[in-house]
Amino acid sequence: MKKILVICGHPDRNSLNSSLANIYFESAQIKFNVRKLHLRDLKFNYNLEFGYNQRTELEPDLLEAQQDIKWADHLVWFFPTWWGSYPAVLKAFLDRVLLPGFAFKYRDNSVWWDKFLTNKTSRIISTMHTPYWYYRLIYGNPSIKAFKRVTLEFCGVSDVKTTIFAATQNKTPPIDRWKKKVELLGYSGR
Repeated sequence: MKKILVICGHPDRNSLNSSLANIYFESAQIKFNVRKLHLRDLKFNYNLEFGYNQRTELEPDLLEAQQDIKWADHLVWFFPTWWGSYPAVLKAFLDRVLLPGFAFKYRDNSVWWDKFLTNKTSRIISTMHTPYWYYRLIYGNPSIKAFKRVTLEFCGVSDVKTTIFAATQNKTPPIDRWKKKVELLGYSGR
């Protein structure tokens, strides 16, 4: 049975992202083995205090998160796009969890590295105020490009799909349609 980890990187439990993550989780449970992480609920220091020069001990919540990531076949990330990037809680989580030795390892005397999160797929589901066409064409899609290529694919995650819900600040965004789309994605395990 496919194992799915739903990760919500929005700091507000009443946010659209949190609601969408919960909808995906509920619908995916019908057919798949699913776990969920709301990053706002984890207790950890947001700073990688010594960079990669000295090990910063992982808190119990981060050790458990690493086990959940290892366990999963498919990672589903929910986050808002703020200032062309993602919230601090998600950035901190990535800095602290996707460490050398866990997610990747640089090779000695080489520009290459080994990827440890292979055989995993992923979906990024993000919301933004900016119309998506504008975000892609004018800004170059920075948060999605960085998260997909420079983070997930760097660590070996393949087949990273994206779903963007944009122009959320409109007077009447199609939230019911977005919820239905996320429900269908969860039900299909994509």
